[in-house]
Amino acid sequence: MLKEVSATRYITPMREGGSLPGLVEADDLETYVMKFTGAGQGRKTLVAEVVCGELARRLGLRVPGLVAIGLDPVIGLGEPDQEVQELLKSSGGLNLGMDFLSRAIGFDALAHRVSREEAGKVVWFDALVNNVDRSWRNPNMLVRDGDLWLIDHGATMIWHHNWPGAQASAARHYDASDHALAPFDPDIAAAARELGPRVTPDLLAEVTAAIPDAWLTDEPGFDSADALRQAYAEPLLARAATVHERIRTVREGTK
Repeated sequence: MLKEVSATRYITPMREGGSLPGLVEADDLETYVMKFTGAGQGRKTLVAEVVCGELARRLGLRVPGLVAIGLDPVIGLGEPDQEVQELLKSSGGLNLGMDFLSRAIGFDALAHRVSREEAGKVVWFDALVNNVDRSWRNPNMLVRDGDLWLIDHGATMIWHHNWPGAQASAARHYDASDHALAPFDPDIAAAARELGPRVTPDLLAEVTAAIPDAWLTDEPGFDSADALRQAYAEPLLARAATVHERIRTVREGTK
């Protein structure tokens, strides 16, 4: 399970994100970027962040640490911004926090170099989780002290928005022609050889166990949180073995 903390102060909204994440302080005296159950796609976005973030970390990719943040809606009463106030009031209970990476700057392919090896791992991982939001227009990557960090995985695993069609959706190819790291000639084959065998049932069970039960309740078609956790694991396990064969790139067509 994720570490649980409680929000003590809402600092400011971060308007770069469409779901209006905010910077908050918590009772462990740390600062987090907080994403809310009351925003956008709600708790499914937070589930995607947990599954992808924890999986990426175990595969050796850099992602901010994650925590579950308890929010008392009373915090929103003093907010002058009506949109922020409504968001805080509608997000009582557990929300998601990501470590705030101070000194980090947004990734720019013209300013930062990425090795073929690292680019391949990121593209392969994004194909695994079907990340449709890592294009050159919106890289969702940060650079700190020369290291590349992956952020914002809410727009992944689109099959969890339609579970009856999940198997068919998860079997589709992944279009990486617009990927932010495509210019670096990513070595996808090497990434598949290294990372694919590491995506095992045990690893996925560990990753999905981090999802708070509160975000898995009342999902139509599932009688328990653990059954839903298994549903998240199954497409990822199936994709890990062969998704590299269905990655479409600019230079090579289908790779």
